[in-house]
Amino acid sequence: MLLVPFLELETKQKVFWSSASFIAMEVCFWAGGLLVGKELFTKYKAQLNPARWFKKKNVSND
Repeated sequence: MLLVPFLELETKQKVFWSSASFIAMEVCFWAGGLLVGKELFTKYKAQLNPARWFKKKNVSND
């Protein structure tokens, strides 16, 4: 997907191939989730949420 804009293609073809590669990547992502299992996939997907990247974790010193 990152190389498509640099190829010598017409604009319509670039849009098509960028969209097609994005859809293929999503299909691979979800297929991988089915292979690794629900629990691991849910944990991994939660880490990909950008809203949670900079939140401080509650750490209690007992």
